[in-house]
Amino acid sequence: MSISIKEIFVGRPKTVGQKEAASPMDREWTSGIFKEPAQGAVWLSRTNLAGDGQADLKNHGGPDKAVLAYPAVHYSAWKEELENTLIPVGGMGENFSLEGITEDQVSIGDIFQLDEAVVQVSQPRKPCWKPARRFKVKDLALRIQRTGRTGWYLRVLQEGRVQAGQALTLIERPLPEWTVARCNKVMYAKEADIADLEALAECELLASSWRDSFKERIEKQER
Repeated sequence: MSISIKEIFVGRPKTVGQKEAASPMDREWTSGIFKEPAQGAVWLSRTNLAGDGQADLKNHGGPDKAVLAYPAVHYSAWKEELENTLIPVGGMGENFSLEGITEDQVSIGDIFQLDEAVVQVSQPRKPCWKPARRFKVKDLALRIQRTGRTGWYLRVLQEGRVQAGQALTLIERPLPEWTVARCNKVMYAKEADIADLEALAECELLASSWRDSFKERIEKQER
Protein backbone atom coordinates (compact mmCIF):
# COMPACT_ATOMS: atom_id res chain seq x y z
CA MET A 1 0.00 0.00 0.00
CA SER A 2 1.51 3.31 -1.14
CA ILE A 3 0.36 6.25 0.99
CA SER A 4 1.44 9.86 0.52
CA ILE A 5 0.55 13.44 1.39
CA LYS A 6 -1.06 15.04 -1.65
CA GLU A 7 -1.19 18.49 -0.03
CA ILE A 8 -0.80 20.09 3.38
CA PHE A 9 -3.28 22.76 4.47
CA VAL A 10 -2.97 25.29 7.28
CA GLY A 11 -4.84 28.40 8.31
CA ARG A 12 -5.75 30.61 11.24
CA PRO A 13 -9.40 31.11 12.23
CA LYS A 14 -11.19 33.77 10.25
CA THR A 15 -14.60 35.40 10.25
CA VAL A 16 -16.81 35.33 7.18
CA GLY A 17 -20.41 36.22 6.33
CA GLN A 18 -22.61 39.18 7.16
CA LYS A 19 -24.08 39.92 10.59
CA GLU A 20 -27.48 41.00 9.28
CA ALA A 21 -27.87 38.43 6.49
CA ALA A 22 -31.41 37.13 6.01
CA SER A 23 -30.33 33.50 5.66
CA PRO A 24 -28.69 31.86 8.70
CA MET A 25 -26.23 30.20 6.32
CA ASP A 26 -24.98 33.62 5.22
CA ARG A 27 -24.59 35.17 8.68
CA GLU A 28 -21.26 35.93 10.29
CA TRP A 29 -19.30 33.04 11.77
CA THR A 30 -15.73 32.24 12.74
CA SER A 31 -13.89 29.03 11.96
CA GLY A 32 -10.51 27.49 11.23
CA ILE A 33 -11.96 25.39 8.40
CA PHE A 34 -10.70 27.83 5.77
CA LYS A 35 -7.20 26.57 5.10
CA GLU A 36 -4.72 27.17 2.29
CA PRO A 37 -2.02 24.92 0.78
CA ALA A 38 1.26 25.18 2.66
CA GLN A 39 4.38 25.92 0.68
CA GLY A 40 7.48 23.81 1.33
CA ALA A 41 8.26 22.09 4.62
CA VAL A 42 6.04 22.79 7.65
CA TRP A 43 6.93 22.15 11.28
CA LEU A 44 4.66 19.61 12.95
CA SER A 45 4.56 19.98 16.74
CA ARG A 46 2.78 17.90 19.36
CA THR A 47 -0.39 19.97 19.03
CA ASN A 48 -0.54 21.31 15.46
CA LEU A 49 1.18 22.40 12.28
CA ALA A 50 2.97 25.75 12.18
CA GLY A 51 0.56 28.35 10.85
CA ASP A 52 -2.54 26.38 11.75
CA GLY A 53 -5.19 27.14 14.36
CA GLN A 54 -8.73 26.41 15.53
CA ALA A 55 -11.52 28.73 16.60
CA ASP A 56 -13.33 26.17 18.80
CA LEU A 57 -10.62 24.84 21.11
CA LYS A 58 -13.17 22.87 23.14
CA ASN A 59 -13.95 20.54 20.25
CA HIS A 60 -10.90 20.92 18.04
CA GLY A 61 -7.14 20.85 18.47
CA GLY A 62 -5.02 19.38 21.26
CA PRO A 63 -2.66 16.39 21.33
CA ASP A 64 -5.24 13.85 20.13
CA LYS A 65 -6.33 16.15 17.29
CA ALA A 66 -3.03 17.61 16.17
CA VAL A 67 -3.64 16.80 12.52
CA LEU A 68 -6.82 16.12 10.56
CA ALA A 69 -6.24 13.66 7.71
CA TYR A 70 -8.71 13.24 4.86
CA PRO A 71 -8.59 11.03 1.75
CA ALA A 72 -8.36 13.12 -1.42
CA VAL A 73 -10.33 10.48 -3.32
CA HIS A 74 -13.53 11.45 -1.47
CA TYR A 75 -13.84 14.77 -3.25
CA SER A 76 -14.90 13.27 -6.56
CA ALA A 77 -17.82 11.61 -4.77
CA TRP A 78 -18.76 14.80 -2.90
CA LYS A 79 -18.70 16.87 -6.08
CA GLU A 80 -21.04 14.43 -7.78
CA GLU A 81 -23.41 13.90 -4.83
CA LEU A 82 -23.66 17.57 -3.90
CA GLU A 83 -23.66 18.70 -7.55
CA ASN A 84 -20.93 21.17 -6.71
CA THR A 85 -17.77 20.95 -8.80
CA LEU A 86 -16.23 23.86 -6.89
CA ILE A 87 -15.64 21.93 -3.65
CA PRO A 88 -11.84 21.94 -3.42
CA VAL A 89 -9.46 19.41 -1.94
CA GLY A 90 -8.91 20.84 1.54
CA GLY A 91 -12.52 21.98 1.75
CA MET A 92 -13.35 19.76 4.71
CA GLY A 93 -10.74 21.58 6.79
CA GLU A 94 -8.14 18.83 6.69
CA ASN A 95 -4.43 19.38 7.27
CA PHE A 96 -3.23 16.33 5.36
CA SER A 97 -4.88 15.45 2.08
CA LEU A 98 -3.87 11.82 1.65
CA GLU A 99 -3.59 9.56 -1.35
CA GLY A 100 -3.67 5.77 -1.24
CA ILE A 101 -5.72 5.21 1.91
CA THR A 102 -9.31 5.48 3.15
CA GLU A 103 -11.22 4.88 6.38
CA ASP A 104 -11.51 1.13 5.82
CA GLN A 105 -7.74 0.81 5.34
CA VAL A 106 -6.48 2.62 8.44
CA SER A 107 -6.87 1.55 12.06
CA ILE A 108 -6.83 3.14 15.49
CA GLY A 109 -3.27 3.11 16.82
CA ASP A 110 -1.60 2.87 13.42
CA ILE A 111 1.82 4.53 13.55
CA PHE A 112 3.27 6.17 10.45
CA GLN A 113 6.73 7.56 9.75
CA LEU A 114 6.93 10.76 7.67
CA ASP A 115 10.66 11.23 7.29
CA GLU A 116 11.37 13.24 10.49
CA ALA A 117 7.93 13.06 12.11
CA VAL A 118 6.01 10.09 13.52
CA VAL A 119 2.21 10.17 13.87
CA GLN A 120 -0.46 7.85 15.22
CA VAL A 121 -4.15 7.48 14.37
CA SER A 122 -6.13 8.61 17.43
CA GLN A 123 -9.81 8.73 16.39
CA PRO A 124 -12.23 9.20 13.51
CA ARG A 125 -13.40 12.75 12.92
CA LYS A 126 -16.86 13.42 14.28
CA PRO A 127 -18.82 15.31 11.61
CA CYS A 128 -19.70 18.83 12.76
CA TRP A 129 -21.77 21.68 11.35
CA LYS A 130 -18.91 23.67 9.84
CA PRO A 131 -18.56 21.88 6.47
CA ALA A 132 -22.34 22.18 6.13
CA ARG A 133 -22.15 25.90 6.80
CA ARG A 134 -19.24 26.40 4.44
CA PHE A 135 -20.90 24.67 1.50
CA LYS A 136 -24.47 25.60 2.46
CA VAL A 137 -25.69 22.00 2.64
CA LYS A 138 -27.80 21.66 5.79
CA ASP A 139 -27.53 17.89 6.12
CA LEU A 140 -23.86 17.57 5.17
CA ALA A 141 -22.79 16.45 8.66
CA LEU A 142 -25.33 13.63 8.49
CA ARG A 143 -24.19 12.73 4.98
CA ILE A 144 -20.58 12.56 6.13
CA GLN A 145 -21.64 10.29 8.99
CA ARG A 146 -23.75 8.01 6.80
CA THR A 147 -21.16 7.64 4.05
CA GLY A 148 -18.31 7.06 6.51
CA ARG A 149 -16.22 9.63 4.66
CA THR A 150 -15.18 11.28 7.91
CA GLY A 151 -11.41 11.36 7.82
CA TRP A 152 -9.45 10.85 11.03
CA TYR A 153 -7.18 12.60 13.51
CA LEU A 154 -3.51 12.00 14.20
CA ARG A 155 -1.50 12.50 17.37
CA VAL A 156 2.18 13.36 17.05
CA LEU A 157 4.64 10.92 18.62
CA GLN A 158 7.72 12.63 17.19
CA GLU A 159 7.87 16.23 15.99
CA GLY A 160 9.49 17.16 12.69
CA ARG A 161 9.17 18.81 9.31
CA VAL A 162 6.53 17.53 6.89
CA GLN A 163 5.70 18.49 3.33
CA ALA A 164 3.52 17.59 0.36
CA GLY A 165 4.72 14.58 -1.57
CA GLN A 166 6.05 12.76 1.49
CA ALA A 167 5.30 9.08 1.87
CA LEU A 168 3.64 7.72 5.00
CA THR A 169 5.28 4.45 5.98
CA LEU A 170 3.27 2.21 8.29
CA ILE A 171 5.64 1.05 11.04
CA GLU A 172 3.17 -0.42 13.54
CA ARG A 173 -0.44 -1.65 13.46
CA PRO A 174 -1.46 -2.86 16.93
CA LEU A 175 -5.22 -2.97 16.29
CA PRO A 176 -5.86 -4.03 12.69
CA GLU A 177 -9.41 -5.06 13.56
CA TRP A 178 -10.41 -1.54 14.64
CA THR A 179 -10.44 0.37 11.40
CA VAL A 180 -11.69 3.94 11.36
CA ALA A 181 -14.64 2.72 9.29
CA ARG A 182 -15.57 0.10 11.90
CA CYS A 183 -15.26 2.61 14.76
CA ASN A 184 -17.61 4.93 12.90
CA LYS A 185 -20.15 2.13 12.48
CA VAL A 186 -20.10 1.36 16.20
CA MET A 187 -20.32 5.03 17.16
CA TYR A 188 -23.36 5.74 14.99
CA ALA A 189 -25.19 2.43 15.23
CA LYS A 190 -28.51 2.78 17.06
CA GLU A 191 -28.02 -0.60 18.73
CA ALA A 192 -24.31 -1.39 18.79
CA ASP A 193 -23.04 -4.72 20.08
CA ILE A 194 -22.16 -4.36 23.78
CA ALA A 195 -18.90 -6.25 23.21
CA ASP A 196 -17.82 -3.66 20.62
CA LEU A 197 -18.74 -0.80 22.94
CA GLU A 198 -16.77 -2.35 25.79
CA ALA A 199 -13.74 -3.02 23.60
CA LEU A 200 -13.60 0.58 22.39
CA ALA A 201 -14.32 2.01 25.83
CA GLU A 202 -11.19 0.27 27.09
CA CYS A 203 -9.04 0.94 24.04
CA GLU A 204 -6.14 3.03 25.34
CA LEU A 205 -5.02 4.03 21.84
CA LEU A 206 -8.40 5.61 21.11
CA ALA A 207 -8.80 9.27 22.08
CA SER A 208 -10.28 9.74 25.55
CA SER A 209 -13.32 11.68 24.29
CA TRP A 210 -14.38 8.70 22.17
CA ARG A 211 -13.75 6.24 25.00
CA ASP A 212 -15.94 8.38 27.27
CA SER A 213 -18.74 8.35 24.70
CA PHE A 214 -18.69 4.56 24.58
CA LYS A 215 -18.64 4.33 28.38
CA GLU A 216 -21.73 6.53 28.59
CA ARG A 217 -23.56 4.33 26.11
CA ILE A 218 -22.65 1.22 28.07
CA GLU A 219 -24.01 2.80 31.26
CA LYS A 220 -27.28 3.68 29.54
CA GLN A 221 -27.69 0.15 28.19
CA GLU A 222 -27.06 -1.35 31.62
CA ARG A 223 -29.67 0.76 33.43
